[in-house]
Amino acid sequence: MKIVVAEDSELQRLYLCSLINGLGFEPIEAEDGRAALDLIQKTGAQILISDLEMPHLDGIGLTKAVRHLDLDYYVHVIMVTGADEVEVRDEALKAGADDFITKGSSTAMLKARLRTATRLIAHASELAERTRVLKETNERIQEDLRAAAAAQRQLLPNLHEDIMGFSVASAFVPSSIVSGDMFGCFELEDGNMGFYAVDVSGHGVHASLLSVAIGHLITPEYFQSQAFAMDGTPDPAALIDALNKRFSASDNDDYFTMFCGVVDTSTGRMSYCQAGYPSPFYVTDKGSAEPVGDGGFPVGLIGAASYENNVHDVDIGGALVICSDAASEAENTAHEPFGNERVRKVAATIASARADEIPEKMVFALSDWRSGKPLEDDLTIFALKRRTTHDTHNHR
Repeated sequence: MKIVVAEDSELQRLYLCSLINGLGFEPIEAEDGRAALDLIQKTGAQILISDLEMPHLDGIGLTKAVRHLDLDYYVHVIMVTGADEVEVRDEALKAGADDFITKGSSTAMLKARLRTATRLIAHASELAERTRVLKETNERIQEDLRAAAAAQRQLLPNLHEDIMGFSVASAFVPSSIVSGDMFGCFELEDGNMGFYAVDVSGHGVHASLLSVAIGHLITPEYFQSQAFAMDGTPDPAALIDALNKRFSASDNDDYFTMFCGVVDTSTGRMSYCQAGYPSPFYVTDKGSAEPVGDGGFPVGLIGAASYENNVHDVDIGGALVICSDAASEAENTAHEPFGNERVRKVAATIASARADEIPEKMVFALSDWRSGKPLEDDLTIFALKRRTTHDTHNHR
C-alpha cells in the first residue's frame, strides 16, 4: 500500500519513509503540501502522513484540499503534531484528519496507526465493492421493471377514439414503474360495447403481476362469453362472479376492485356491476353529475360473495367518467384529500368538452392539488361520452 509522506524537513521525511518501508509499505516523499496533493492524485495512495507546518500548503490546508478531491476512494489522513497541540488537533479533526501521531513516535506506535488505517481502508473497499454490486443489480432490476412496464402498457388500450357511437378516452398514471391498474373497452356482438376498470390492492411488482394476468384474461371473447346470460341478456355480474371464483381459489390474499358494464349502443342502456370500485360519475348534457352505483364487494376475497346487476341509461350527450381511488384520495401538502366532490366537479366539465379532454383535465387538477408531487397510488381515468345512436344493423 502506497503512503504519501508530506514533510518539509528532509531528515524527518527520510526517517519516516525508512520506518514505513521497514513495515512493508511503499513510502512516497513530498517536500510540501502542494506536492503531496499532486502525488495523491497521481499515485492513488490511500494513506497520507502529513506534518502540520509546511510551506505553500500546511497540514490542515492539505487535509481540506484532499477532502474536496473528487476521488472514488477514501484517503486516510494521519497528522504529525506535537504532544501538547490539543487545539490544533481539534482544528485538524474539523478539517477531516482521521488520526494523529506525535513527533518522534516509536515504530510500534506508527505500526499501530498504519494497521488501523489499512483495516479501515480494506473495510471501505469491501463496502465500495458491495455498493457496486448492489448498484449493478439495482440497474438490472430497474431495466427489467421498465421492460415489464412497457409490456404492461401494451395491454392497456390507447383510448382516444370513437367506438360504436361513443367517444372514449383514458389516462393512466402509475405511481411506480409498474402498476396494479388495468382497464379495457371493446366492441361486442349485437351492437353491444363492453368496458371494465380494475384496481389491484397494493402497489409495485406484486400488484402489477395480478393486473397483467387480469388483462391477459379479459379479452373481448372472454368478456362476451362471461358477461351475458344464455338468452343474450347482459349480465356483467356473472363476469365478476366468474373472476371472483377464479381468484379467490388461490392461497394468497390478493384481491381487486372492479367496475364493468355492457352498453347497448342503439338505446344507451348500460348494464353494470360494481365490485368495490369507486362509483363513476354520470354527467348529463346539461352538466349535472351524479355517482353511479353504491359499492359492492371486492373480487378475490371471498369465493361465496355475490354480485348484482344494475342499469343506467346513457343519453345522447351524456357521459360516464370512471376514476380509480387515487383521484379522490390524493392529498395536498396539508394532507387534505382531493375528495369525491372535486372529482365530480372536474368530471362535470365533460358536458361542455370533448371526452378526450377530461382525463388530462383530471391529471392536471390532481398535479396542481399535489403541487407537482407524484401520486402515491396508481391513477386510471376513463371517460365515455355518447355522441350518436349506433346503428346495430349496419354494425352487423
